[in-house]
Amino acid sequence: MADKLTPERRSWNMSRIRGKNTKPELLVRRLLHAKGYRYRLHGKAGATRLPGNPDLVFAGRRKVIFVNGCFWHFHDCRVGLHAPQANAEFWAAKRSRTRERDARQRRLLEDAGWQVLTVWECELKDSSALESELVRFLETGR
Repeated sequence: MADKLTPERRSWNMSRIRGKNTKPELLVRRLLHAKGYRYRLHGKAGATRLPGNPDLVFAGRRKVIFVNGCFWHFHDCRVGLHAPQANAEFWAAKRSRTRERDARQRRLLEDAGWQVLTVWECELKDSSALESELVRFLETGR
């Protein structure tokens, strides 16, 4: 049986998890770049910062893409629904706040005239379906 992590070790592990330039985000960026799409990174639309700092910004199209980890953003897939046993109340509250913040930021963007797509980490497994969804999102409503 594996030893339980000390709070200090868990804190250290958690501090190493990045919010930008994650593997899922880089995969989506490479896929779109190979298709000829160009974008700004991390919520920059010219000199303006957008609510929620979207991972990819297509300013000319008024579209943004968030690439979310299923666990961290409480997705309804198997990984997102996993509830940690250790410090369960803390994690439930933290993940609920993240979900509420995501919804609030999405509303702010949509109210400002932006179209928003969220790509979930679990969707990266099927690259052809992901590519189709991304192209459809970027090419519709222009």
